Amino acid sequence: MTVLLREFVRDPLATASITPSSAALTRAMVRPVPRAAPVVVELGPGTGVFTAALQERAPGRHVAVELHPGLAAALGERFPQVEVVTGSAQDLPAILAERGVRTVDAVVSGLPWAAYAGGDLPRTIASVLGPRGVFTQFTYTWTRWAPPSRRQLGQLRAAFDELVLTRTIWANVPPALVYCARRPVERSG
Repeated sequence: MTVLLREFVRDPLATASITPSSAALTRAMVRPVPRAAPVVVELGPGTGVFTAALQERAPGRHVAVELHPGLAAALGERFPQVEVVTGSAQDLPAILAERGVRTVDAVVSGLPWAAYAGGDLPRTIASVLGPRGVFTQFTYTWTRWAPPSRRQLGQLRAAFDELVLTRTIWANVPPALVYCARRPVERSG
């Protein structure tokens, strides 16, 4: 049994998929990340498909936050140059503060909807992004109109000035698309 499948069986709401993302989806997720030694946060790295692509595209400081200890341990062994943290994306500001990081250039997320249910994760992500930062998150096309997906989209639109959706990436199982968010909205008051 693969690590992803084992984690999915153990906690299906907290594990986004039982198969790794395709090369086409991976390219779409990391394409917006700046190449010049960025500070990148990866949320829900799983088995490291996006991690490998990020290391190839933009080797800078890379913090990967994984909720599942087994996946985090395997990721840390595979990518010793990445700062792998076992923790929740909801704790991102504290995780970064512990590492002396104030703002990041990019956040790449493979998190499932369940991660967005308890609070306003897009605002948390926006709070750590620099003014030119970018946030990418994928969603499956066939679930895009479900209530959790619509809630997530509403949160993204409230937290960012710009939200662009890619075309459907048919070369993924299941087909997916990528949300690319820029320009965090400043909270008033």
